[in-house]
Amino acid sequence: MPPPARPPIGLKLARTAKTVSGAFDDALAAAGGSLPIWLVLISLKTQRLGNQRELAEAVGIQGATLTHHLNAMEAAGLLTRRRHPDNRRIHIVEPTEAGEMMFHRLRAAAITFDQRLRVGVTADEIAVLEQLLDRLHHNVTAAPSR
Repeated sequence: MPPPARPPIGLKLARTAKTVSGAFDDALAAAGGSLPIWLVLISLKTQRLGNQRELAEAVGIQGATLTHHLNAMEAAGLLTRRRHPDNRRIHIVEPTEAGEMMFHRLRAAAITFDQRLRVGVTADEIAVLEQLLDRLHHNVTAAPSR
């Protein structure tokens, strides 16, 4: 069987996503953090979250996985958790001063990384890329048509 004229778009996208993801992980590590730390901190800073379940949804992980990350972040002094005074089943999660400093370091790393990704790409090309990524996302999440 002859090879396809072009590589399948899903394969190209998966390889590119893996490369970009690894480079982003490296950029966050160089700033002293990681993707889970960044996702937790940016979620706490940009969204009004009432509990850990909402935080897990915002970060896009399961509750048990979030608990693992929160335990590590709390041990590292990046955040505090305390019980809600009116509902002891709910934990209020807040960044500490060290967590705030980490957020700003990771934010700078994320901005620098985004600028690196955009080198040589026009604003119109970015808009088209965003539309294409949205369409690909829709194509794999929408119910298949018959």
